[in-house]
Amino acid sequence: MTTCSLPLNPVPGPRGLPLLGNLPEFGRDPLAFLTRLRDEFGDAVRWSLGARQSLFLSHPQHIAELLAAREHAYDILEIGWAFKRVVGQSVIMSKGEDWRRKRSLVQPTVRPRQVKAYAATMVDCARWAADRWRDGDRIDVHREMALITQRVVLRCLFGNDLGDDTGALAEAMNVAEHEIGAELRGVTLFMPGWVTTPARQRLRAAVATIDGEVHRLIRARSADPGDTGGGEPRDDLLSRLLSARDEDGRPLSPREVRDEAVTLWAAGHETTSTALTWMWHLLSRSPSARDRLDAELDRVLAGRPPAIDDYDRLTWAQQIVKEALRLYPPAWLLAAVAREGATLGGRRVPARTIVWCSPWTTHRDPRWFPRAGEFRPERWDDGSPDAVPDHAWYPFGGGQRTCLGARFALVEAVLILATLAQRFRLDLPAAEVTPRAGLLLQPSTPLPATLRAVR
Repeated sequence: MTTCSLPLNPVPGPRGLPLLGNLPEFGRDPLAFLTRLRDEFGDAVRWSLGARQSLFLSHPQHIAELLAAREHAYDILEIGWAFKRVVGQSVIMSKGEDWRRKRSLVQPTVRPRQVKAYAATMVDCARWAADRWRDGDRIDVHREMALITQRVVLRCLFGNDLGDDTGALAEAMNVAEHEIGAELRGVTLFMPGWVTTPARQRLRAAVATIDGEVHRLIRARSADPGDTGGGEPRDDLLSRLLSARDEDGRPLSPREVRDEAVTLWAAGHETTSTALTWMWHLLSRSPSARDRLDAELDRVLAGRPPAIDDYDRLTWAQQIVKEALRLYPPAWLLAAVAREGATLGGRRVPARTIVWCSPWTTHRDPRWFPRAGEFRPERWDDGSPDAVPDHAWYPFGGGQRTCLGARFALVEAVLILATLAQRFRLDLPAAEVTPRAGLLLQPSTPLPATLRAVR
């Protein structure tokens, strides 16, 4: 467990409204509100989300202690009817012994050895997209990145079993992700599950589609595990979830498999496509970073498609990914609920306090990142004079509950970036793009780009 030597001295934040607390200001612009807490009040600020007392942390030492202590001193924040309807009781929502059991069953499916096996699929899906592109075409960047990552996650998670149902499942997931983000910013966050709204009706319909298709695949795969047709056993994530056994020999139930599969879909698809979208936006505004990427691709790949063995040598591509995740972390907000006896910085945290931290505000804090608002992948060069404190960069969380798919996401982003950048430059408008804080941190408007073939 990480012990923080920096004393915690919380101060009162902005005055809220009766019953709603600071929810209206938070809901209007969560990123501006959290930045205001950091800049106007300090590193530990008390505020309220409705009737719930909250504590917002901005110092990396306090954040490191919080993330390290989440499993034994904090509970999961069960916030939002929509989110729970979609992910169920997956590993990210479980706690205690149930969490430890599920983590032991799910973690092997995304270990480095398994990620290595999926690398060729990631490159194939990126090449499929590039083969469709033509010099001078106009594309919607986020849509194109989503098509690629959707293809990756479908093949890695389900194999090729979806067929004509791919579009319906993808659309249902898009609806679910949108409604989760909308609920997070509004008063429906506090409504009990039995209250019906148009948004909740849309979500119920989307979840019914997701459940129907995923359970169909589970039943079919359980009845006939089969092979890929070439004598090799199936090696997709769904097959691995179905074959996993805990130390007592127990498998995951069909419902548990469904919850983990849907969570892996959400984490492996929209999160990475969002990160890639921001990368193209940033590269389009930084010709020198793009030139250095071209030079690295020529040197490392010499015209051939990338493979998993190239990942460690594509250091500049990795730094681009890392810097994009700093400026635009898809998972922009983390929270936990203090149990009795929780402490931070040597100070007791009252039980049931919601403790928050935000990669968005920490990653853009000029104390830890000089010229924090600028896209500077070179800040991650080996030997850079600007050392980054521990937990000043944490797009995947930290501690025991760090994102299980972090390695998958990083490898996927680097290989897709390298594959596409070998063949095209994406010219985006120079205008500023405002991020929208929903379930993920996405551009608030479409990002059109003109394709320029690399000669």
